[in-house]
Amino acid sequence: MYYPILKNNVYVVMTVSQLPYLPEFFDRYITLIPSEATLMSQFEEAKTQMERIRPSLIQFENYRYQPHKWTPKDILQHLIDNERIQSYRALAFARGETASLPGYNENSYAENTLAEGRNMTDLLDEFYLVRESSRVLFDSFSEAQLLREGICSNIKITVLALGFQIIGHQFHHQTVLKERYFQ
Repeated sequence: MYYPILKNNVYVVMTVSQLPYLPEFFDRYITLIPSEATLMSQFEEAKTQMERIRPSLIQFENYRYQPHKWTPKDILQHLIDNERIQSYRALAFARGETASLPGYNENSYAENTLAEGRNMTDLLDEFYLVRESSRVLFDSFSEAQLLREGICSNIKITVLALGFQIIGHQFHHQTVLKERYFQ
């Protein structure tokens, strides 16, 4: 169970409803999270949900529901890549970066991951390590830092929204996996 850290005699607990706005494009992921859910509680929930589908990820690791669609290994690598990118963006904006950060082409990244040659268990280990790093990073931010804004992919977004995007993005892909892969 997560307990908020006392920072400057104030507990930092922020919810989706405290976002000043839903950023364009990223809103499709953030709205998958309950409005009163805290970021840290959702890091825990996301971990629990990933553990629930772990056996299916391993069982169907190389399955494609259609030719040229990603496999579960490709999807997990995509989640890892996205989380690293969003965490970097959050770090940059929390530290006061004012430059606009570039977007990324997920298909180009996927073509260059070599996920097909990897073991799903190794990918899951990497996922959990990256996730724990992200959780600790976001937990280190003050409320003021969580509400700082930056521009990425020509979209204005807060550090807090980037954290919720990481979780919502996982939830989105879990739904796809359950509906199209794990049958």
